[in-house]
Amino acid sequence: MQLRRVVITGLGAITPLGKSVEELWNGLINGVSGAETITRFDVSKFKTKFACEVKDFDALEYFDRKEARKIDRYAQFGMIAADQALKDSGLDLEKIDKTMAGVIWGSGIGGLTTFEEEVIAFGRGDGTPRFNPFFIPKMISDIAAGHIAIKHGLMGPNFTTISACASSANAMIDSFNYIRLGVADIMVTGGSEAAITQGGLGGFNGMHAISTRNDDPKTASRPFDKDRDGFVMAEGGSALVFEELEYAKSRGARIYAEIAGGGLSADAYHMTAPHPDGRGAILSMRNAIKDAKLNPEDIDHINTHGTSTPVGDISEPRAIVSLFGDHAYKISINSTKSMTGHLLGGAGAVEAIATILAMRHNIVPPTINHFTDDPQIDNALDFTFHKAREREINVALSNTFGFGGHNATAVFKIFSE
Repeated sequence: MQLRRVVITGLGAITPLGKSVEELWNGLINGVSGAETITRFDVSKFKTKFACEVKDFDALEYFDRKEARKIDRYAQFGMIAADQALKDSGLDLEKIDKTMAGVIWGSGIGGLTTFEEEVIAFGRGDGTPRFNPFFIPKMISDIAAGHIAIKHGLMGPNFTTISACASSANAMIDSFNYIRLGVADIMVTGGSEAAITQGGLGGFNGMHAISTRNDDPKTASRPFDKDRDGFVMAEGGSALVFEELEYAKSRGARIYAEIAGGGLSADAYHMTAPHPDGRGAILSMRNAIKDAKLNPEDIDHINTHGTSTPVGDISEPRAIVSLFGDHAYKISINSTKSMTGHLLGGAGAVEAIATILAMRHNIVPPTINHFTDDPQIDNALDFTFHKAREREINVALSNTFGFGGHNATAVFKIFSE
């Protein structure tokens, strides 16, 4: 069977660096941190008091009051990003076959804000159940995909992938596969998360997974630095429009890049920690490169998972060196989480956009907040510390790994006939 080629024609993002793709990109290449003291609730008694929130977000700028009350914050972010991506794609939704256009979305947690608010309200009551009728449909992780499809009438494949921090990367790879197999011509894909809540913050604190560098939030996300002490929570949403190549060409679409392959694997090792030698990461990257019919030597750039956790930031570079050998030292590596923070289930999508724009502009965004080399990490690798760097990028990987040992790698390349 001849597999069809898939290209990216639209991008959308609402992130801690801004409410558009342009603001995201400008923040990334200028090394801007989105971390600040949390504003949404009182953090005085929490171990961590900061995160990467979406700044000055008012749902009523995008939804009427009645609609906003029915949609959780995570789904609002998803709908906003999807609207931007569809507009950016130039698709005329009145002229497409909507049965061949779908939505596959990623969210690791879903409507945590809604769940928390309802349970707190119930706990403060007299035990009489007085739950909001929208409690369940606001909370469930699949509802963002449903809302996007309902708003735009997209009747093709529609579901949500849930694989912790790999969720939106899985969504993109599934969308890629449905198009190349001929099940759909157009897919809106990506992911969103809004887990900066009392329960989210307290839960990650309880795991000792997030940074407690309250004296200096903007330098708290320190991928590959010796003194890193955990990731920085983030929220937001990012969307991409995937199209079958000939379909995109037939309507004269602008093509950002081609998605050429996807690789999946499991660590099968530990509930939250990656394998120390990065075995699952090696397999994920190898599978992706093989799927794209490329060789390891073809890779110019890797947007790493790079969360700023003590263990993860050791295993991923080991995996890169193990898989790529000498070529590993010619690859420009970075972690954009040093600026955006960790969008959890939405991480794969925002980092895919960062990877695609790096290729389009031939600029690798930096890994900021590096102060001290870690002797456990091969510092001969090119981590693009401190400042963005110009270089030709023809093929790039975006790595995303999640709790449970879920690994996903997407391969993007410059489009050529």
